[in-house]
Amino acid sequence: MHIQRYSSEAIKMMNFHRNFLALQTPTNPPNATNKACDVFINHRGIDTKRTIASLLYDRLSRLDLQPFLDNKNMKPGDKLFDNIDNAIKNCKVGVTVFSPNYCKSYFCLHELALFMESGKKIIPIFCDIKPSQLAVVDDGKVPAKDLQRFKFALEEAKYTVGLTFDSLKGNFSDVVTNASEIVMESLMEMESSD
Repeated sequence: MHIQRYSSEAIKMMNFHRNFLALQTPTNPPNATNKACDVFINHRGIDTKRTIASLLYDRLSRLDLQPFLDNKNMKPGDKLFDNIDNAIKNCKVGVTVFSPNYCKSYFCLHELALFMESGKKIIPIFCDIKPSQLAVVDDGKVPAKDLQRFKFALEEAKYTVGLTFDSLKGNFSDVVTNASEIVMESLMEMESSD
């Protein structure tokens, strides 16, 4: 039997690598959806995921906040409704990016209804759409109970002061900066009232 002896330097190096690898594979990844997020970004992917939603996510992350954006925080195999519902339940504030195709999405309206039912603050961004244009599309596929929830949530959102943005004339950087500042102010107000 041969016993291999390692120098103290080699042992230190092995311990360093072992500790480093342990840090690289946490049991709870930093963006895990069971962790409370500061801001949930509700949006219609085909309209705004590659623009306002992603830019806002990146900006809030750079401000050391924990934003939630489905394609950034979820991974293959995650249960869609469970993860999104938990993220909304555990977040502090929501940003809703209304867009021309927003109301055609069951998921968008479901998320908005959860926000309104929870009484959490939402910050609307009306991107290429006016509040008066928001309406539930009744295509017969949505259960009547959900249809009522969605209509109520949209009516409430229409009368919530928000940002307006015209993507043909506006500057994405400006709207993202304004939304980020409003999010920060809202979180500071919430913290000071606790």
